[in-house]
Amino acid sequence: MKVLAVDDEKLGLSRLERLLKENGIEEAIAFQNPLEALECCKNEKFDVAFLDISMPDISGIELAQKILDIEPQTFIFFQTAFSEYALKAYEVGGLGYIMKPYEKLDIQKALEKAKQYKKEETGTKKLLGKLGQRIYLMDLDDIYCVKASLDEVIVTTAKHESVYVKKKISEMEAILSAEHFFKIHRSTIINVSKIRSMETVEQSKLQIKFDGIDDVVTSSKDGAKAFREYLERHSL
Repeated sequence: MKVLAVDDEKLGLSRLERLLKENGIEEAIAFQNPLEALECCKNEKFDVAFLDISMPDISGIELAQKILDIEPQTFIFFQTAFSEYALKAYEVGGLGYIMKPYEKLDIQKALEKAKQYKKEETGTKKLLGKLGQRIYLMDLDDIYCVKASLDEVIVTTAKHESVYVKKKISEMEAILSAEHFFKIHRSTIINVSKIRSMETVEQSKLQIKFDGIDDVVTSSKDGAKAFREYLERHSL
């Protein structure tokens, strides 16, 4: 597991490096300067990042956003002495929040949490998403629809309702390409196996309803045409 550690305080950074080594992490790269850490992330891929929140030039919150833009699968833990940052830390995509002064056990728990999520993401087909402070691992087969939302997507399942995932719609299209999914609009992907009914609406678009959820989605005109052709090819 490759770890990034960022803290503008030299003593704090040295302590974090020591605790990582005590927890068996040999491959850790540490920075006092968050901008240097960001440059490193453009060339190096990290499994986990421990980021101090209060830093000069760029905060840990901003740094996390930029790191996730580069590599969305990085598991980020924030470290700080100020609890008022907790909600924002989770909203931006943090997997955890460690209050200073932390101990070896705190780092151990964070690393174990990251390992578990990584194992579940790669070992079975699951997608990591968040809603507020809650973190979800969703089975791809449970997804009903995916909708683009700026630089992320909103994923709807019957169990978790709407969850935000730090991926672009094009990335989701690639992930779901081997499953029973179809892109019916430039910003919408649906699970074909979850469809309850379809109805033609204005301009030959399709209005689609699902089993198990109340959401209704509407295709584009071109998406409806392509989906009808898809159904013809796959029907008995």
